[in-house]
Amino acid sequence: MITVDDFKKIELKVAKILEAERVEGSDKLIKMQLSLGEEKRQVIGGIGKAYEPEQLIGREIIIVANLEPRSLMGLESQGMLLAASDENGIALLAPDKEVLPGSKIN
Repeated sequence: MITVDDFKKIELKVAKILEAERVEGSDKLIKMQLSLGEEKRQVIGGIGKAYEPEQLIGREIIIVANLEPRSLMGLESQGMLLAASDENGIALLAPDKEVLPGSKIN
């Protein structure tokens, strides 16, 4: 279990996917360029079996914005997207109406 104070350290934000492409040599990784308002980020997500890159462009998603950058297959990922998964596959978490990229999730 984590405490409420631990949870408050996690910075969740709305991001808009500007570009998306498959990572060469991987059937599940997709490289995405995201807008968080005034800031742009690159995030690598393991959603390639559930989504085609073209399906992602223009979508709003929820990301963890304050994770330490990590290298995946030689590419830097500057955040983590949030998704639910079950026996039917993966579903990206998203706001239920359009909001400004960079908006904080409370």
